[in-house]
Amino acid sequence: MIRVNLLAVKRKKKAKPLPAFVISATFATLLALCVLGYLYFYYTSKLDSAKARFDANKKKVAELQAKIKEVENFEKLNKTIDERNKIIEQLRKNQNVPVMILDEISRNLPKGVWLTTMSVAGAGGALEGYAFTNTDVVSYVENLKASKALSDIYLQESKQAEIEKIPLYHFKLTFKVAA
Repeated sequence: MIRVNLLAVKRKKKAKPLPAFVISATFATLLALCVLGYLYFYYTSKLDSAKARFDANKKKVAELQAKIKEVENFEKLNKTIDERNKIIEQLRKNQNVPVMILDEISRNLPKGVWLTTMSVAGAGGALEGYAFTNTDVVSYVENLKASKALSDIYLQESKQAEIEKIPLYHFKLTFKVAA
């Protein structure tokens, strides 16, 4: 009897080795993919950290600009206050000048002399008045010349006048305030 084996016989095929270029190409491709992946993640993380630093610097710049504005406002305010203080000091200094002038003029005023007008403008001034005698006028001018607060005393005019039938001398003089 003949036996026929209908089952397929598996033959062992001898595996052919992969060509070396396929192995090296596959290895090179995997290596390139790994390097590209690493570079992608490396530069992505660097870009993210640079963006974070940029945003942080942008915030700092905004904060510093706000502080600069505050400092500028503070400097303007200080300048305004300094100017006002200077004005106040100047007013205080000038406040004493009219008082000093009136004091000098009235202290040196002899009997028989009275003033009708006085004007002061800047560092100069003028007086008008009456006296019973011309000697009283001259005495007043000499008294003012001896004053340390007034200088350049100049008698402009002294003329005889009659008021209500009383003979008087009308005089005008100018002066400067000594510095």
